[in-house]
Amino acid sequence: MPETITLLKSLIESGLGSRRKMADAIKQGRVQINGVTAEDFRYPINPAFDSVTFEGKKVAHATFRTIYLMLNKPAGIITTTSDEKGRRSVLDIIPEKFKSFRPYPVGRLDKESTGLLILTNDGDLSYKLTHPSFEHEKEYLVAIEGSLKLQERQQLEKGISLSDGMTWPARVRPLRNKGPYNYSITIHEGRKRQVRRMFEALGCRVLALRRVRMGQLRLGELKEGEVREISPEEISSLLGNA
Repeated sequence: MPETITLLKSLIESGLGSRRKMADAIKQGRVQINGVTAEDFRYPINPAFDSVTFEGKKVAHATFRTIYLMLNKPAGIITTTSDEKGRRSVLDIIPEKFKSFRPYPVGRLDKESTGLLILTNDGDLSYKLTHPSFEHEKEYLVAIEGSLKLQERQQLEKGISLSDGMTWPARVRPLRNKGPYNYSITIHEGRKRQVRRMFEALGCRVLALRRVRMGQLRLGELKEGEVREISPEEISSLLGNA
């Protein structure tokens, strides 16, 4: 890592919040550098020498090693950095050796969904993987009661009208010998509970949902609850899929 880092990146990697939340905090004058109110989120700071405060409290800079993790999220675990209700989050189940780097989840999987989840302290990567303009594909395996009618499958492939607007076309294919999953669906959006809502809009009850791919990055044989580091080559390949 370089000696200097942008103010925004420092705040994100210190675990204080999302890119948008920290950018808003800077705009609102809630961040100071060496006692002076910050005005530019791109301002370069040196964590070893510069004192940064957020809402009057000194920011504890994270250990500056950028990490990229893949977690096979089990059911019953929430995708957040903390929870006021005391529920177990993805940060509770990653190995202790990674926690000091303050990784946070890229996007979300709802509580009962399983599969591929990326955790990182790289705010730029998180933005590039979650913003819809970059159109990174996400593939899910879905278990539903019964099977889709041809017309229902065509609706998914053309777009489904949801409460927050029409979805982009999806790719759907039936599965065999993938029990309990009977369909694969590929989308490039990331709305809240989107896949579940798409099937529910057709009257189909989703019994299980598992994400198996993001761009060129595949879950592979990683077991539920396990974590592995993602290689630089895999990150380059993932970003190259935009």
